[in-house]
Amino acid sequence: MALLRGGLIGCGFFASNHLNAWRELARHPDGAEIVALCDRDPARLAAAAAEFGVARRYADAQAMLAAEKLDFVDIVTTAPAHRALVELAARHGVAVICQKPMAPDIADGRAMVEACERAGVAMMVHENFRWQAPLLAVRAVLDSGVIGRPFWGRVSFRSGYDVIAGQPYLAEGKRFIIEDLGVHVLDTARFLFGEVARLTASTTTVNPAIAGEDVATMLLVHRDGVTAVVDCSYSSRRARELFPEVLVDIEGSDGSLQLDAGYALTVRSPAGIEQRDVSPTLLPWAQVPWHGVQESVLNIQRHFIDCLRAGTAPATAGSDNLKTFALVEAAYGSAATGETVDPARFA
Repeated sequence: MALLRGGLIGCGFFASNHLNAWRELARHPDGAEIVALCDRDPARLAAAAAEFGVARRYADAQAMLAAEKLDFVDIVTTAPAHRALVELAARHGVAVICQKPMAPDIADGRAMVEACERAGVAMMVHENFRWQAPLLAVRAVLDSGVIGRPFWGRVSFRSGYDVIAGQPYLAEGKRFIIEDLGVHVLDTARFLFGEVARLTASTTTVNPAIAGEDVATMLLVHRDGVTAVVDCSYSSRRARELFPEVLVDIEGSDGSLQLDAGYALTVRSPAGIEQRDVSPTLLPWAQVPWHGVQESVLNIQRHFIDCLRAGTAPATAGSDNLKTFALVEAAYGSAATGETVDPARFA
């Protein structure tokens, strides 16, 4: 079976994780390889090409798509560039992976999804948090039914990690943590508890050097009856730095589960109390503490390739991610007005 051929656009901060995962997938006969790279920064392009052994290099995405025969393109640029690149790929009939957030606003996101649907090409948003091994373990417990019907939950990401150091542009936008990180945590809540009927949000800016919010707390009422607290912070000075762990607490009609610090999963059910270590795999190219996120990159990219080969929609297809994007918009709307918001207004 021939490897699928991909091009990657954007060789910046997070691209090395994508490229490492693609290199690993290229070792499998039903996998994929990156055959071309594109970046407007010559030095960054040359460095990535040399590190990952990619000979075909382009400064312009149009030139790359015109010259190369590609099965997919992996877009790892910042959000303002996403719509033009996704629509370009769609015009060339090439499937798309697009980094999150999918666009600067939901109108652009809808246009991107529509362009891919018209062209008949797959579009997946690289919403990788739900592909982290500990969160997959939590989902498996819910699917097993051992804690009964969930009625309350919390999904939490609290850290003092200096994310601005690696991505200084994040300090400049009027939207920060909900758009950049909260989108992951909100998508995790959707993954675990289903769609949201009502959302209330409050935000705070603690760091005086940034323009946007760095703390957000959201109350979600899900359609299936779960009430969930979703909170995220980049200004938490804790005794133990948890970056980039996601903590989860769920109560059900027959029991409960807790995903605690150190990837410790505790499940209480009628059968008793079970404790498990659900630590992510430390891949050869990964580094602690990023390894959980890095493993999820491999997991989601493998999922995308499997879906392309099977002709099925990815779990985080563009159309699905619009529902997460609607939660982001609802959170900002609620924080601005103090009102409870129906996310359907933005979908």
